[in-house]
Amino acid sequence: MPEVVEAPEADRMAVGFARLLRGAGLDVPVGSTITFATALATVGMERREAVYWAGRATLVHRPEDTTTYDRAFGAWWEHAAPGPTPVEIVHEITIAFDDGADDGTEPPGDGEQPDTPTVAVRYSPAEVLRHRDFAAYTPAEFAEARRLMADLRLAGALRRSRRSRPSRHRRGRPDLRRTVRRALRAGGEPINRAFVEPAQRPRRLVLLCDVSGSMEPYARALVRFLHAAVVGRGRVEAFALGTRLTRITRELSSRDPDAALTAAARRVVDWSGGTRLGEVLRTFNDEWGVRGVARGAVVVILSDGWDRGDPALLAEQMARLQRVAYKVVWVNPLKASPDFAPLARGMAAALPYVDDFVEGHSLASLEHLAEVVSV
Repeated sequence: MPEVVEAPEADRMAVGFARLLRGAGLDVPVGSTITFATALATVGMERREAVYWAGRATLVHRPEDTTTYDRAFGAWWEHAAPGPTPVEIVHEITIAFDDGADDGTEPPGDGEQPDTPTVAVRYSPAEVLRHRDFAAYTPAEFAEARRLMADLRLAGALRRSRRSRPSRHRRGRPDLRRTVRRALRAGGEPINRAFVEPAQRPRRLVLLCDVSGSMEPYARALVRFLHAAVVGRGRVEAFALGTRLTRITRELSSRDPDAALTAAARRVVDWSGGTRLGEVLRTFNDEWGVRGVARGAVVVILSDGWDRGDPALLAEQMARLQRVAYKVVWVNPLKASPDFAPLARGMAAALPYVDDFVEGHSLASLEHLAEVVSV
């Protein structure tokens, strides 16, 4: 190792070494070279470790460049002949795609491990979460699902409004005010006549969510869905069904999901209790539905259909509800099961009066529900 020299000698050695590194393929900016020369003037060149780490700290910016740096250091500072350039070895990698679903089947073959490395590639976690059953969610997945539900937009089917809007076509009812205004700009001649046509507005959306004990695995996610619907647009009414009827529209109107769900849970005193769908629907029809809330509205009932009450009473109240509503949609989380059959007394009594019978066990099914209620 050469002895300590003056600063100009350190600058010359630093510039030469940086030039050698650039020739070896390293990216060495001018600023790094100046910093290395200053470091050499400070630590000196009499100790190998000091020179090595001064260059390593200032000239190497990627871990994969360390081998090239070591070879160039030996060639420049220790006058060693540069070794042969290492040959890059190409490794064969087996890529296995996994959709995140464990169906219990073994991959084809005799069970032996492959000789080549295997990389398992999964789909997006959000995509997997969209199709996972709410009952199998972890607390972290519930938090992620809450963020995804915030993007859902529910709008009832359009209906004809009493208001009018300007028509782009030369048809409909004449708009005298706009026609006169245009005529004044044309010397009093009604050359360009204006027309109006009936406007459209979304129908009211009424959500009735079963919060009984049998719906416990799904109630938390479905109430979060109700919250997204209430804060996402106007003309939405939300009710909780159990042994009694509870209106929770005001509690779910808060923009804070945690505060809204806490207020709703405090308001619903029969959470995770029994179910009397027939009596609860009679209360809804008498106090809310027939009086105007359900008239011409899209009514969505989220329930598994398990009922302790009289099936005849449930059928009677479902018939009343169907007569005043525009559409009745029943959302059953159990419908996604391959072995599902509407054999529960409540479900069997209500099904003849349902316009759409859909699933409600996952985010993807709720996205489909948003499409159903908009038609």
